[in-house]
Amino acid sequence: MPMAALENLPKIAVVLGDPAGIGPELGARLLAEPENLNKAVVYVLADRSEVEEAASSAGVSVPLSDEPQAGHAVLRSDDSAPAQRVAVGEVSEAAGARVMHQLRRALAMARAGEIDGIVFTPLNKTSLHMAGMHEEDELRWFAKELDFSGTTSELNILDKLWTARVTSHVSISNVASGVTADNVDKAIQLLHDVLHDSGIDEPRIGVAALNPHAGENGLFGREEIDEIKPGIERAQQRGIDALGPFPSDTIFLARDRFDGIVTQYHDQGQVAMKLLGFDGGVTVQGGLPVLIATPAHGTAFDLVGTGKASLTSTQNAYDIAVAVATRRINEPSAA
Repeated sequence: MPMAALENLPKIAVVLGDPAGIGPELGARLLAEPENLNKAVVYVLADRSEVEEAASSAGVSVPLSDEPQAGHAVLRSDDSAPAQRVAVGEVSEAAGARVMHQLRRALAMARAGEIDGIVFTPLNKTSLHMAGMHEEDELRWFAKELDFSGTTSELNILDKLWTARVTSHVSISNVASGVTADNVDKAIQLLHDVLHDSGIDEPRIGVAALNPHAGENGLFGREEIDEIKPGIERAQQRGIDALGPFPSDTIFLARDRFDGIVTQYHDQGQVAMKLLGFDGGVTVQGGLPVLIATPAHGTAFDLVGTGKASLTSTQNAYDIAVAVATRRINEPSAA
């Protein structure tokens, strides 16, 4: 592939995830596929020794170069790998610190305009908190690191269905207070925008109710009447194809009618999505100024080195990042 062709490809940074889990071997397998290296210019944020160890564990070879080159991943090493290998299969401050270091490097590249998106393999929240991440999740940490105060939401994707949340990592006792017309409207807009960036020109969005039977006309709560419906109407006034609120126990049965579904709280959507299919799921850190995607599963300490970890979710995360970044490059107004 000539250099001119490389310049037209999206630029994606890949972070190998928690070094104690399956992330490094999944990253190595992703980068060992020639087709993946032809879809984008890939920057691997790791030391050479870490990539080689991950490739050895996965039983693959990862072609590396110092500069963009057809069929190769660009190694962005800063020779900072710890002298003592991080213990595999257990949580630790060292594991959390290592992945936070590489994520910060990726965010710096994004701020400098060097990349169009970031893909990271699984992290471990306990290790991250041991290393000093005090936010409730990676999304809030990313927003803080980027000094971004706009609307964000963790988006979950399975096959062709995307979901967003009005409230996310909060106590159930605090969910109702977070379900406001403004928050519903923002969640719909965010999901619409990312769906459009992924290649859907006119996304169809369904919105779940909060209360049983969608509140039964106020009998079981007024959130549907006072907050959710007005939030949907605001989005409709801007031309967004959003419908609802629909009872949460049936909306996913009608999922073929929608490209995306907005749920009111974390497990309302997550339970449904994981029942529909655990393998293959992707999480996108929606709303941030840089596209960030990751597999929806965890570090799976019990699978490290066994060769049993599925690449499907990591591959899907990479493909989504490439697709969205490509559309944003070719259609700047989509960014």
